[in-house]
Amino acid sequence: MNRCSDLNNRFGIKDAVTFTANAEGLITIEVNSPKAEARILLQGAQVLSWKPINEQSVVWLSPAAKYVPNKSVRGGIPICWPWFGTHDTQPGFPAHGVARTTVWQVDQVEQLTNGDVRVLFHLPQTVQTGAYWPHVTPLQYSVTIGSSLQLELTTRNESEASIIVGEALHTYFAVSDVREVRVSGLDNCEYLDKVTGGTRNRQIGEVAIAGEVDRIYLDTDAECIIEDSDWQRRIHIQKSGSRSTVVWNPWIDKATKLGDVGDEGYLRMLCVESANAADNVVTIPAGGEHRLWVKYFLTH
Repeated sequence: MNRCSDLNNRFGIKDAVTFTANAEGLITIEVNSPKAEARILLQGAQVLSWKPINEQSVVWLSPAAKYVPNKSVRGGIPICWPWFGTHDTQPGFPAHGVARTTVWQVDQVEQLTNGDVRVLFHLPQTVQTGAYWPHVTPLQYSVTIGSSLQLELTTRNESEASIIVGEALHTYFAVSDVREVRVSGLDNCEYLDKVTGGTRNRQIGEVAIAGEVDRIYLDTDAECIIEDSDWQRRIHIQKSGSRSTVVWNPWIDKATKLGDVGDEGYLRMLCVESANAADNVVTIPAGGEHRLWVKYFLTH
């Protein structure tokens, strides 16, 4: 029995959850709940899409996305862990850590009484990941799919000393036109502007996108809302266990260099990431744990 068949036998739910494989052997979970559709790639436990019933997709996936082993797919919700961006002392280590390119293990799939589907994963600690992260830190991930999308990333520290973790749920949101949307919830927040070399600035009013944006907003656990008047909807981003919010759009020049954003794809997406980065990395004591939780939903 191949792995995909085994997963369907163990975890598949008739008319709700199916496991499929592509030509490269990458396995995807296809979810159809009464309230939403979603796809999750086992590589990186990466949510590729989430579309509530009778709505346009909320999570953006590049039309030019490439599905290959050991490479994060452009779009969806990559998991950055246990560091965000480049490693502080080892620039040759993988950007954004090891979680987003490692194949995760499925622990449980269940359909809740309200019809939502919950999938539980854990990140295997392999020789490859151990080369970059030698600490004993079981990592679990919960994805609950319905009219809202809820994600919870739990890091347990079973090492003998405290550890420092940087992390982010690097969510690409689908928008009608990024030049027309606004992000509220970050007024008066200090941020690091990576476009200008990491200078510190303070946000005044809503965030608008008129060029490349790459900012880490610090010391904020506030709800953010993406206001999209053309699509007549608001995307709500609620979180806990997160003290940073990252806002990113590559704009045309960087999108062209990336090569997998698609023609004018940068206009159709905006990343608003719930994170613990820069000044807000998390120290987890020996025997302790940290939970990063987010909830996305729409209002009109």
